[in-house]
Amino acid sequence: MNKIELCCIIDDDPIFVYGTKRIMKEVGFAKSILVYSDGQAALDGLTKLCIAREPLPDVIFLDLNMPILNGWEFLDEFKNCKSKRSKKIVIYIISSSVDPRDLERVKNYDQVDTYILKPITPDDLIKILGTVVEN
Repeated sequence: MNKIELCCIIDDDPIFVYGTKRIMKEVGFAKSILVYSDGQAALDGLTKLCIAREPLPDVIFLDLNMPILNGWEFLDEFKNCKSKRSKKIVIYIISSSVDPRDLERVKNYDQVDTYILKPITPDDLIKILGTVVEN
Protein backbone atom coordinates (compact mmCIF):
# COMPACT_ATOMS: atom_id res chain seq x y z
CA MET A 1 0.00 0.00 0.00
CA ASN A 2 1.30 3.46 -0.89
CA LYS A 3 1.91 6.13 1.71
CA ILE A 4 0.47 9.61 1.75
CA GLU A 5 3.21 12.13 0.92
CA LEU A 6 2.38 14.75 3.54
CA CYS A 7 -0.10 14.64 6.39
CA CYS A 8 -0.97 17.39 8.87
CA ILE A 9 -2.27 17.08 12.44
CA ILE A 10 -3.85 20.19 13.98
CA ASP A 11 -4.47 19.45 17.65
CA ASP A 12 -3.49 21.04 20.97
CA ASP A 13 -3.29 17.73 22.86
CA PRO A 14 0.35 16.53 22.85
CA ILE A 15 -0.62 13.05 24.05
CA PHE A 16 -3.09 12.62 21.17
CA VAL A 17 -0.50 13.92 18.68
CA TYR A 18 2.18 11.59 20.04
CA GLY A 19 -0.13 8.56 19.93
CA THR A 20 -1.42 9.37 16.46
CA LYS A 21 2.10 9.81 15.08
CA ARG A 22 3.07 6.42 16.55
CA ILE A 23 0.07 4.71 14.96
CA MET A 24 0.81 6.46 11.65
CA LYS A 25 4.35 5.12 11.74
CA GLU A 26 3.13 1.60 12.59
CA VAL A 27 0.74 1.44 9.62
CA GLY A 28 3.06 3.31 7.21
CA PHE A 29 0.57 6.14 6.79
CA ALA A 30 2.63 9.13 5.65
CA LYS A 31 6.14 9.98 4.51
CA SER A 32 6.05 13.29 6.41
CA ILE A 33 3.86 14.69 9.18
CA LEU A 34 3.32 18.38 9.97
CA VAL A 35 1.96 19.22 13.42
CA TYR A 36 0.34 22.46 14.55
CA SER A 37 -1.04 23.02 18.04
CA ASP A 38 -3.81 25.45 17.04
CA GLY A 39 -5.74 26.60 14.01
CA GLN A 40 -3.93 29.94 13.69
CA ALA A 41 -0.47 28.32 13.67
CA ALA A 42 -1.75 25.85 11.06
CA LEU A 43 -3.23 28.61 8.91
CA ASP A 44 0.01 30.60 9.09
CA GLY A 45 2.15 27.54 8.33
CA LEU A 46 0.02 26.33 5.44
CA THR A 47 -0.16 29.84 3.97
CA LYS A 48 3.66 30.02 4.03
CA LEU A 49 3.79 26.69 2.18
CA CYS A 50 1.36 28.09 -0.43
CA ILE A 51 3.40 31.25 -0.92
CA ALA A 52 6.67 29.29 -1.18
CA ARG A 53 4.97 26.86 -3.59
CA GLU A 54 5.93 24.01 -1.28
CA PRO A 55 3.81 20.85 -1.27
CA LEU A 56 0.65 21.06 0.82
CA PRO A 57 -0.67 18.16 2.90
CA ASP A 58 -2.79 15.53 1.19
CA VAL A 59 -4.67 14.96 4.43
CA ILE A 60 -5.39 17.16 7.47
CA PHE A 61 -6.59 15.78 10.80
CA LEU A 62 -8.32 18.66 12.55
CA ASP A 63 -9.40 18.92 16.18
CA LEU A 64 -12.41 21.16 16.86
CA ASN A 65 -11.66 22.39 20.39
CA MET A 66 -8.40 24.34 20.43
CA PRO A 67 -7.20 27.68 21.75
CA ILE A 68 -6.54 30.77 19.58
CA LEU A 69 -8.35 29.52 16.45
CA ASN A 70 -10.61 26.49 16.88
CA GLY A 71 -11.35 23.89 14.21
CA TRP A 72 -14.48 25.63 12.91
CA GLU A 73 -12.67 28.97 12.61
CA PHE A 74 -9.78 27.21 10.85
CA LEU A 75 -12.20 25.68 8.34
CA ASP A 76 -13.82 29.06 7.67
CA GLU A 77 -10.44 30.71 7.06
CA PHE A 78 -8.98 27.77 5.14
CA LYS A 79 -11.91 27.92 2.68
CA ASN A 80 -10.64 31.34 1.63
CA CYS A 81 -7.27 29.89 0.60
CA LYS A 82 -8.98 27.66 -1.96
CA SER A 83 -8.05 29.77 -4.99
CA LYS A 84 -4.38 29.47 -4.08
CA ARG A 85 -4.46 25.66 -3.98
CA SER A 86 -4.62 23.37 -6.95
CA LYS A 87 -4.88 20.00 -5.27
CA LYS A 88 -7.73 18.81 -3.11
CA ILE A 89 -6.81 18.51 0.54
CA VAL A 90 -8.96 16.03 2.44
CA ILE A 91 -9.82 17.12 5.97
CA TYR A 92 -10.89 14.72 8.69
CA ILE A 93 -12.40 16.12 11.87
CA ILE A 94 -10.91 14.33 14.86
CA SER A 95 -12.82 15.07 18.03
CA SER A 96 -13.94 13.62 21.32
CA SER A 97 -17.24 15.49 20.96
CA VAL A 98 -20.33 13.43 20.20
CA ASP A 99 -22.51 16.53 20.01
CA PRO A 100 -25.06 15.95 17.21
CA ARG A 101 -24.79 19.65 16.31
CA ASP A 102 -21.09 19.16 15.48
CA LEU A 103 -21.92 16.12 13.34
CA GLU A 104 -24.56 18.17 11.51
CA ARG A 105 -22.40 21.28 11.16
CA VAL A 106 -19.57 19.33 9.55
CA LYS A 107 -21.83 18.77 6.50
CA ASN A 108 -21.50 22.50 5.67
CA TYR A 109 -17.85 22.06 4.73
CA ASP A 110 -17.14 20.49 1.34
CA GLN A 111 -13.51 19.88 2.15
CA VAL A 112 -14.34 17.75 5.21
CA ASP A 113 -14.54 14.07 4.39
CA THR A 114 -15.69 12.60 7.67
CA TYR A 115 -15.83 12.93 11.44
CA ILE A 116 -13.69 10.51 13.47
CA LEU A 117 -14.06 10.10 17.20
CA LYS A 118 -10.88 10.15 19.26
CA PRO A 119 -8.75 8.21 19.69
CA ILE A 120 -7.82 7.44 16.10
CA THR A 121 -7.20 3.74 15.45
CA PRO A 122 -4.94 1.86 13.02
CA ASP A 123 -8.12 0.72 11.22
CA ASP A 124 -9.20 4.37 10.77
CA LEU A 125 -5.84 5.19 9.20
CA ILE A 126 -5.78 2.13 6.95
CA LYS A 127 -9.29 2.95 5.70
CA ILE A 128 -8.25 6.58 5.00
CA LEU A 129 -5.08 5.44 3.29
CA GLY A 130 -7.08 3.20 0.97
CA THR A 131 -9.48 6.02 0.12
CA VAL A 132 -7.00 8.87 -0.33
CA VAL A 133 -4.21 7.04 -2.16
CA GLU A 134 -6.62 5.44 -4.64
CA ASN A 135 -8.18 8.80 -5.65
